[in-house]
Amino acid sequence: MALIVDFRSDTVTKPTQGMLDAMMTAKVGDDVFGEDETVNALEAKLSSIFNMEAGLFCPSGTMTNQIAIKCFTQPMDEVICDQTAHVYRYEGGGIAYHSMASVRLLNGQRGILTPELIEPEINEYNIHYPSSTLVVLENTVNKGGGSCYSLSQIEPIQTLCKIKGLKLHLDGARIFNALIATGDSARNYGRYFDGISVCLSKGLGAPIGSVLLGSKETIRKAIKIRKAFGGGMRQAGYLAAAGIYALDNHVERLAIDHHHAATLADALSKASYVASVMPVQTNIVIFEVASSRSAEAVVALMATKGIACNITGKNTIRMVTHLGIDAGMIDFTLENIKNL
Repeated sequence: MALIVDFRSDTVTKPTQGMLDAMMTAKVGDDVFGEDETVNALEAKLSSIFNMEAGLFCPSGTMTNQIAIKCFTQPMDEVICDQTAHVYRYEGGGIAYHSMASVRLLNGQRGILTPELIEPEINEYNIHYPSSTLVVLENTVNKGGGSCYSLSQIEPIQTLCKIKGLKLHLDGARIFNALIATGDSARNYGRYFDGISVCLSKGLGAPIGSVLLGSKETIRKAIKIRKAFGGGMRQAGYLAAAGIYALDNHVERLAIDHHHAATLADALSKASYVASVMPVQTNIVIFEVASSRSAEAVVALMATKGIACNITGKNTIRMVTHLGIDAGMIDFTLENIKNL
């Protein structure tokens, strides 16, 4: 049976007809010359939404994260993040390769850090130690099952960073999912972060792209780093138009994805082949299979029913909801979860 319901990731979405129309009618120019007005409009729009001074459109969230880390560190510095962080686990060793910085890994609760976890790991000046210069948070936390920070959790971390002289960067891969879940204001984020990476190609449904937000000085530096990374683009407005359309049309609907995820989690918690399900806050469901089963076998069996999902560990499976999943697909999946 061909796969008909794809829960592997929210990166599998395809542009809607409205998004395609916006892309095909975009006004474009040479972005390296700063002349692509649609790219400029996207950068300005997100800067305004998050109350930051400037933005830089890049092909991917990995690039925006790695540019930010290079902006905020020097060789022999140290980056503090959770041990599950995407910037550490899934960006090809980029921190070491691009920035020549070491990493201090912490064990947050489902990837969520606190000042109490961070402060003891900040190195004071010592010739034997790398210099602690940057803290990276992830919102939402992919490996944490879509767990998310509220601004009330972020504020004391920023206060600590300010006291200790550290920069604070946000890998906002699914930041709008977090905002929908917490009800926080995006504009308030600009008060707390030196850099924010906003991904457009996950829950928002754009086919490509991420925007790095920061001060004018940071973005001026970031433009040169992007060029060195090979990320200078020309008529990128066709892609930026998809991001603008997504921001205008696909943010509020993320609540539907969250509802679908919660419904799946409830059904999985009742299945005999499931040992446990991580608490669901947003659009990611991670569950552990019972000891008598293997994740590989469960995923393979689901595939025969027309349901695609991902193995995230020997005994864990991930399902991610998105705009390509409708209510009928959820009902179909619920029935198969029950009868698998």
